[in-house]
Amino acid sequence: MEEVQRQREIPTHVGLIIDGNRRWAKNHGLPAWEGHLAGVTALEDVLRELVEQGVRYISFYTWSTENWNRAADEVNAFMKILKRLFKTELKQLLAEDCKFVMLGDRETLPKDILQMVEEAEAESKDNKRATLVMCFNYGGQREIAHAARAMLRAGVDPATVDEHSFADYLDHPEVPPCDLIVRTSSEQRLSNFMLWRSAYSEFIFLDKYWPDMRSGDVAGILEEYNRRNRRHGG
Repeated sequence: MEEVQRQREIPTHVGLIIDGNRRWAKNHGLPAWEGHLAGVTALEDVLRELVEQGVRYISFYTWSTENWNRAADEVNAFMKILKRLFKTELKQLLAEDCKFVMLGDRETLPKDILQMVEEAEAESKDNKRATLVMCFNYGGQREIAHAARAMLRAGVDPATVDEHSFADYLDHPEVPPCDLIVRTSSEQRLSNFMLWRSAYSEFIFLDKYWPDMRSGDVAGILEEYNRRNRRHGG
């Protein structure tokens, strides 16, 4: 009997660990900020194609809480590039009915960056096509700690706490668990990304640096995802 072909599945939430910008720049004899700039072009291509393919949530790890320890000139250059992202590439995606939210610590953000984040969230709050989740000034452990503190402030009865009620106190709890997490530059670790939402994620580690990613890579990523047999522990 001929085997019934498995229907192609589109993951609901794809997480992107953007890695290799600086190494890409070094390999091309360029300063680090050029790698981050090239990474923005790659990000727009990949985000747009994932949206086109029907992915409903796309999270992208742009800046961790530890990245502030980098050289001051690189940090300053990255913030300028981030502002460009909000004014051009991201602005265009929001105009195409994508929603924007940020996960991360807002209390220590520069005021101008925070203002851009809040404006993008407010302007796109009713958009329906897909949700773009920027993980900025973000750390997975910190997100979990913030959720625990929020539960304590709310006076939640410890006897009622389980994995479902705890998730309600995460940053933007409407963002579902990651079905798939993709990391570039051949590194094979989470680096504090989406620790709570990655319990049953599939992982794909790519050899190429992030600036070399393009829309055409998305097809291969989704094909590999569909080769996986997701059992969620069952």
